[in-house]
This record gives sequence, C-alpha cells and structure tokens, in this order.
Amino acid sequence: MYDKNNIFAKIIKGEIPCEKIYEDESVLFFNDINPISKIHVLGVPKLSCKDFSDFISKSKPGAISNFFKKTEMIIDKLGIRNTGYKIIANSGSDGGQEVPHFHIHILG
Repeated sequence: MYDKNNIFAKIIKGEIPCEKIYEDESVLFFNDINPISKIHVLGVPKLSCKDFSDFISKSKPGAISNFFKKTEMIIDKLGIRNTGYKIIANSGSDGGQEVPHFHIHILG
C-alpha cells in the first residue's frame, strides 16, 4: 500500500521544499539533498506509486515513456549526455529503496 506521507509525496505536494530542476503536471526532478556525486538529481512521477512495478502497473498509456523522455530532457539540461551519467532505480527493501515512492537517481 502506498504511504501518502512519504517524503517524496510531501515534496510533490509542496509541503517540503526542494531545489527544482524541472516540474510539470506529471513529473518532478530536483537536486538530492545528500548528493553522492557532483550531479545528483532525483526524478519522481507524480503518480502515487511505491516502486517500479507499481509505477508500471498504475500508469496510463504514454505515462511511462513520458517519464523517461523527460528524464532524457533533464540529462540534456544538465549537460551530461556526452560526458556520461548513471541512472539508478532501487526497488523494494532488498533492492536498497529507502523512500517508498518510485524514483530514479541521475548521477553525473
């Protein structure tokens, strides 16, 4: 079950501030407050989904490709397409997921 009080849900609702990189009606990208590399951006869909599988099963047609197309747009905006980057998505406690809202890390 999705926890509507997780930190990313609160960030999406504007209850907790973040340093936004990009936002629209379906996605939010923002700087990680504890970066592990020079560039560390988090990307979250605004859909209430706890992990990758939940995101896939709950998404309407086009929402998944939209999320990843926006991810590519952010990679361009950050200027890391040619120098290299890493995209990480942890899923579930055994996968190292700490916040129960599907999200990706973009590291550059």
